[in-house]
Amino acid sequence: MNTQRILFIGAGRMAEAIFSGLLTMSKEHIESITVSNRSDEARLDYLKSTYDLQVTTDWKSAVAHANVIVLAMPPQAHEPLLKELAALTAGQLVVTVAAGIGPSYLEANLPANTPAAWIMPNTAATIGESMSLYAVGQHVTDEHEEVLEMILKGMGEAQKCTEEEVHNLTAVTGSAPAFLYYFAESLIDVTKKFNIDDETAKQLVVQMLYGSVAMLKGGTEPSDLREQVTTPGGATAEGLKVLQNHDFATIIDEAIAATNKKARGN
Repeated sequence: MNTQRILFIGAGRMAEAIFSGLLTMSKEHIESITVSNRSDEARLDYLKSTYDLQVTTDWKSAVAHANVIVLAMPPQAHEPLLKELAALTAGQLVVTVAAGIGPSYLEANLPANTPAAWIMPNTAATIGESMSLYAVGQHVTDEHEEVLEMILKGMGEAQKCTEEEVHNLTAVTGSAPAFLYYFAESLIDVTKKFNIDDETAKQLVVQMLYGSVAMLKGGTEPSDLREQVTTPGGATAEGLKVLQNHDFATIIDEAIAATNKKARGN
């Protein structure tokens, strides 16, 4: 794989997670990284002083030099930007990290034969522990996929999907961490009701979650782990009964469906 010249249009937390991972894991494959932001020069100054990269407030001037362009911006910002970008691209790989913006959308708004891809990381990318999904357009070559895999490696684990699968699974890998954090918040609040101070309550809940996830990652089925904790007729079984009576599984199903619907713009 040739060394890459990568332009990030957008300088937020996800962009930072991606290029910091690249500079940590794949620096030998990077010729240059340029990060652009039109309005927040203080942010650009911080990034330039922290990482080995270039910054600019004028992304258009950097397009010709790049062979990979990463669109790290909200979904609603894509349409106007792609109109500007379409007049400047010359076969570069264009990658978006925005919810709901698949490679077919990029292809429809960029010149014919533009290689396009969609990466959906989650916020754990900032610590190199994301479960990222990605899909590629019809003009992506094996060499392009090597570049995508390099980008993904710096963020954690990844799974190649069809575009439709990414649409459906983004709620599971991208949004569901928020559901888990809400669960953690609720447990911490309950713990504090027993006259436990904030810091101790947080420590108890966070370590419980960490240990539980570590056991899940060991490969044991969730149902088997649940049964190991649950003595028939015991205290845990009584708590699970409350969740079942409130149809916990259906609540999760509905939360995923609502997330997917919103991500598709419905």
